[in-house]
Amino acid sequence: MSLKYAVLAALLEGEASGYELSKTFDVSLANFWPATPQQLYRELERLAQAGLIQARVVRQERRPDKRMFTLTEAGRDDLRAFAAAPPRRPTAVRDELLIKIQAMDGVDPGATRAQIEERMTWARGKLARYERVRERLLDGRTEDEYLTAADRIGPYLTLMGGIAFEEENLRWCVRVLALLERRASVTRQG
Repeated sequence: MSLKYAVLAALLEGEASGYELSKTFDVSLANFWPATPQQLYRELERLAQAGLIQARVVRQERRPDKRMFTLTEAGRDDLRAFAAAPPRRPTAVRDELLIKIQAMDGVDPGATRAQIEERMTWARGKLARYERVRERLLDGRTEDEYLTAADRIGPYLTLMGGIAFEEENLRWCVRVLALLERRASVTRQG
């Protein structure tokens, strides 16, 4: 999948500038489709040229003019067709830490523990951000009320996936640290 559909899906929330889309990616889409601001701006240009989004210029007094982007009907149609089609292949995990864990034997265990602890800190930070997004989406409603009455539930469902992913990251990290500690204590005793 290209960045194209992630950008189109983000624009379902309404008109946004490139900067606002970048913030949206940081908060709600980065858990499953990360993109740099430069990638986003390039993609916005391609989508505008393809007629899938349109841009308008907003004049600002003390800042440079900004471009605001919205979906066109062609963009909505393309996104609907994409959403209705089955995924081409399952997700593949590409995680540098997992390669390091695979190759950790013979490496200072302290370095491995530090990397795991760093992953835990990262996961906890993402969970805190996701919780803030969750609270904003719910806006005082229960999850049930939101899922029953909200116009769009896709952002909440993907948020649930991000939360589950980071919670599992934390569980895995805790288990790995416990196993490393158990292994170290056996080595110390032996």
